[in-house]
Amino acid sequence: MIELQGVSKSFDGVKVIDDLSLNVAQGEFMVILGSSGSGKSTLLKMMNRLVDHDSGRVLFAGKEIRSFRPEDIRRRMGYAIQSIGLFPHWSVKKNIATVPALLKWPKARIEARVSELLTLLQLEPETYQARYPHQLSGGQQQRVGVARALAGNPEVLLMDEPFGALDPVTRAALQLEIARIHKAFNKTIVLVTHDIDEALSLATRIVLLDQGRIVQSGTPLQILSAPANDFVLDFFGRGDVGIKLLGLQRVGDHLRANVQDLPDDAGSGEAILATLSLREALSIFVSRRVSRLSVIDSQGQHMGSIELQDLLGPTGPATRHPRDNP
Repeated sequence: MIELQGVSKSFDGVKVIDDLSLNVAQGEFMVILGSSGSGKSTLLKMMNRLVDHDSGRVLFAGKEIRSFRPEDIRRRMGYAIQSIGLFPHWSVKKNIATVPALLKWPKARIEARVSELLTLLQLEPETYQARYPHQLSGGQQQRVGVARALAGNPEVLLMDEPFGALDPVTRAALQLEIARIHKAFNKTIVLVTHDIDEALSLATRIVLLDQGRIVQSGTPLQILSAPANDFVLDFFGRGDVGIKLLGLQRVGDHLRANVQDLPDDAGSGEAILATLSLREALSIFVSRRVSRLSVIDSQGQHMGSIELQDLLGPTGPATRHPRDNP
């Protein structure tokens, strides 16, 4: 989908991206992590030509990105940023319709798309489409910004710290929305963040940068279970890697046999859902002071049980993506 081959970029003689190679696959949810000044935002902006690379090649859909007109690239790649950038004197409807209008979609199609996206992002169309940005909360404005980025049905959605200015509750809600959009539409998403927990909860692959180079690339489970070096281990936190690993696994993946008569300590409180993370299950084990919990599915049907010792099981091996450096 997007491929960078030996790409470098400097500003005022300072190299920000250094001979970096990376492939973003169709349908992937890639999260780019790194400390301040590591080159995260520059890397993202080179993908849609907001910043031109100095050397190497950037390919989109198999073609050199410089062969596209910049406006064509940006219509095919939605772009959402922390500052949102809504047009203040345009209604929500007109803001979302920006790209479809440029593409000269019929009016009925534009109206249907605006309504669809507002509904998808849990904003009632009849209530919100006629409002203006100043009439919205920060979280609602961010939702509209995401809707605008998605409006032209782009092949790729690029997001640069999109939730950084939001309160924790609103941020968590929007993270769930983006995860749902990715799963429902198999949308290719590249997100830059400094939030490690956000990266672990959303990414199908994490790319960790340091001084413009890739230090490690892999699934969250691969990186946490086998960090490439001390920098990776320190970045993700030596003291709580185990807890983070529990957050990546589901109760339903660690079920014991579907026994109907569980010991007394399994009934101390309500059964837990199979979709809970092992991290959430650990909190329940500790708060109830039990060693076994009954597990149900979303319909409330008994599925089996999980024991406290199941949370200590091994995790899978770590590997790098074969086409990424270093």
